[in-house]
Amino acid sequence: MTKTDVLIIGGGGSGLTAALYTSRANLQTVLFEKLTPGGQIALTDIVENYPGFPEGITGPEISMKMEEQAKKYGTQVVYEEVKSLSRLDKGFSVKTSSGEYQTGAIILATGASFRMLGAPGERELTGKGVSYCATCDGAFFKGKEVVVVGGGDSALQEGLFLTRFATKVTIIHRRDKLRASPILQDRAKSHEKISFLWDTVVEKVNGEKKVESVTIKNLKTNASEDFKTDGIFIFVGHDPNTSFLKGFVDMDDKGYVLTSEGLKTSVPGVFAAGEVRLGAVKQLVAAAGEGCEAALQAQAFLEDHV
Repeated sequence: MTKTDVLIIGGGGSGLTAALYTSRANLQTVLFEKLTPGGQIALTDIVENYPGFPEGITGPEISMKMEEQAKKYGTQVVYEEVKSLSRLDKGFSVKTSSGEYQTGAIILATGASFRMLGAPGERELTGKGVSYCATCDGAFFKGKEVVVVGGGDSALQEGLFLTRFATKVTIIHRRDKLRASPILQDRAKSHEKISFLWDTVVEKVNGEKKVESVTIKNLKTNASEDFKTDGIFIFVGHDPNTSFLKGFVDMDDKGYVLTSEGLKTSVPGVFAAGEVRLGAVKQLVAAAGEGCEAALQAQAFLEDHV
């Protein structure tokens, strides 16, 4: 069993910031990430609203820089999945896919994953024209027509990115107005390659070996039709990555971790930061701020209890 002062689960903006602060406080810090550093921000083409980068910075670049900075001060980054957590007489036991760790404090920063539509054909054609990441898969649609489902910042950001490759991008939104920030709305609405289908939902994804069309329904007229497309990019929200936390900390009915003042969970010594937490603002700068606060709270907890 490996012992550490602080164990952080999740290597996105909140987790990496927390690791930076706990490591700089001379606390032995281990961070677990099951995929790539940066979390969802690593899948973002350009980050334009993070302070200090007036020209913007790519998601992968800022992710790598954040990981590099945490490692510089001693953070041990382990690319494994955490399977379970349990309380000990003093501290916690954390089991991963290959071992067990004992720690004095835990910071939950597992974030959230892209939500599926739940439409027939969606799961079967994922990777065959169905995607949840334009920056990952956009290049496969050069010279083709695609649809984007959603009306928030992510949908418009990814839709704009897709115009680099696709000849036509149709944004399908279930309402008659967008939730995205005004600057993104202006860019999308003025782009010659982007058009909109309002008050519309996707009922089915069609195709045998690849996406060939989507069945769409107008919510005002109830009329359905098949809409030809080569690909569908889905950005309709997120679900928290908390299945392994059931029974360990209190969560709401959607699986978001409940926190009180100081980002404290229902278990003393366990803190939550970023999108995994109910009420979190889904922005990188907010995630970083919460990572900082969680780290300072964990440090204070260890000073009082160890």
